[in-house]
Amino acid sequence: MNVCRGEHMRKICVVTGARADYGLLYGLIKAIHEDPDLCLQLAVTGMHLSPEYGLTVREIEADGFPIAERIEMLLSSDTPVGVGKALGLGVIGFVEAFARLSPDIVVLLGDRFEIFAAAQAAMIARIPVAHLHGGERTEGAMDEAIRHAITKMAHLHFVATETYRRRVIQLGESPDRVFNYGAIGIDNILDSRLMTRTELETFLDYQLKEVNFLITYHPATLDLEGPERAFRELLVALAEFPDAGMIFTMPNADMGNKIIADLIHAFAGERCGGVKVVPSLGRIGYLSAVHHCDVVIGNSSSGIIEVPVFKKPTVNIGDRQKGRETGSTVIQAREERAEIADAIRLALSPAFRAQIQEAESIYGNGGTARKIIQTLKTYPLDALLKKRFHDLDGIGEGGQSKEHRP
Repeated sequence: MNVCRGEHMRKICVVTGARADYGLLYGLIKAIHEDPDLCLQLAVTGMHLSPEYGLTVREIEADGFPIAERIEMLLSSDTPVGVGKALGLGVIGFVEAFARLSPDIVVLLGDRFEIFAAAQAAMIARIPVAHLHGGERTEGAMDEAIRHAITKMAHLHFVATETYRRRVIQLGESPDRVFNYGAIGIDNILDSRLMTRTELETFLDYQLKEVNFLITYHPATLDLEGPERAFRELLVALAEFPDAGMIFTMPNADMGNKIIADLIHAFAGERCGGVKVVPSLGRIGYLSAVHHCDVVIGNSSSGIIEVPVFKKPTVNIGDRQKGRETGSTVIQAREERAEIADAIRLALSPAFRAQIQEAESIYGNGGTARKIIQTLKTYPLDALLKKRFHDLDGIGEGGQSKEHRP
């Protein structure tokens, strides 16, 4: 067990705020915990600490990782005011936590508002930030702006594709601080023992059908109309498959999540046992469900990044992931019932399923956590806080092009 001993150990504070980022970070957290040269400081916040979202901190405890800090920040409101207040509480909580922990580096993944709070606190505390999954585009959600803002607050960048590496550099980050090691979630798929079909059914207390869907739908936070109409269109489309088993995971703690949760429970009640609703499947539960289900449906990034490794089709709905690089296993559908239903039929067709068996992951082939660990261990900390804006070719000091300098 890794215990922080000695002044020469690098203290790495990893922040996790939701089931999704913990599932991706698991391999990295484990590697830090087991490394004799590193000290793991795990800061847990957000949905992990909420019974409404499954109290997933219990999964972290069951995995045997010591929790250094628990930062309570979520409110029961899913309005802009409620989320804004939660963000403020998060900044306060993380400033206090970082003062107690004094980490050498803070590791953040993604683009949620809980992670944004941690990034702001680290910046004010003058603690270097290592950011995972920067440079990506998701034009249908405010996550896009949060992600790029965290990039500018971060000092080391671990991106998932070469396109994303170029985009982080375009944002002014020095190329020697931007590393394309692939998507870290691929490691978990390759390194985990998944449940058998029987084990998954026992875990869910639900008998799978001949055809099964795994459905995760989150609010598109830049949609001023709200998520209700779009999600009702999805439910109407799903009703066209009365014999299919359906496993719903609940939405994230974003603005408008409560109406989606209410509609899921109402739909499940109408189906009289054909639907299973779970607040959180957990890391192994989710990957096992992907393995045993026939189609992944919704608007989660996992359908684009991790699910293709299983050679399973994803029906990606709406604009929440618009701009993210996608492979041939992903079928895009607008938030219209007929288009969603047609996309599901295509995903179930023998021809499409045969075609995607040859698909390659565009997000790497694993080994990401090991490479990140090596960089965290060896990158010089001296002057890491000071960054120079990296101009693209043709741009000089003061924003003038080089050819127009006097």
